[in-house]
Amino acid sequence: MDLIDLGASDHSGAEFTEYLGALCDQLELDYASYCAINTVSDAVQGFATYPVEWIEHYMGNGLQNLDPTIAVSARSIAPVDWSRLQRFDGFNAVFANGRDFGISDRGLTVPIRGPYGECGLLSVTRDTSEREWALLKGNILTTLQTAAVNMHDAVMQSDKLSIALRRPVLSQRECEVLQWIAAGKSQQDIGDILSISFRTVEVHLRSARSKLSALTTAQAVGRGISLGFIHPK
Repeated sequence: MDLIDLGASDHSGAEFTEYLGALCDQLELDYASYCAINTVSDAVQGFATYPVEWIEHYMGNGLQNLDPTIAVSARSIAPVDWSRLQRFDGFNAVFANGRDFGISDRGLTVPIRGPYGECGLLSVTRDTSEREWALLKGNILTTLQTAAVNMHDAVMQSDKLSIALRRPVLSQRECEVLQWIAAGKSQQDIGDILSISFRTVEVHLRSARSKLSALTTAQAVGRGISLGFIHPK
């Protein structure tokens, strides 16, 4: 992604908000937000591109305590389309006045988890038809998962204690496999390039995912990039 390099930033709130804004511009989204609970320092951090008026309405009415896009997504291991949340009472309470602020109830939340229990939630919205949303979601989901990892790791790394505790150790071969995955190579291709079997590639990939606390290969690549283990070209 041609986005801000959060790994080289000063990890300020402005950098994180700017990152979310760039993500919206690139993926043609209306708004994006990110919140995280750091179990190491007990800090709760949040950033959003929403209008100030909506943020004040949301916080002033305590909607964060009712919002299933937070409560339900925080318990999920997979991205949560907000259409699944409409049966929850809190959903209608949160978005009842959303239109007055230009906020759509069509969105998606990508949960990210770290090795010490911390959870991050990247949420995006787009005011569009159901059909167009399905097409857009299919095209951007992988990018959103990578962006969620980058955002989460950058926020967690803004705390020095978290940096020391969360830094994994990858073998040279695991880094090589991830590097080739990031370059778009298949596991069979990687086996041929490194002169190892397809099964051995899978073993290294599985180990890298585990060490990086990544649920998917896309997340492992994103985390590998943000931690400097691999470098996209």
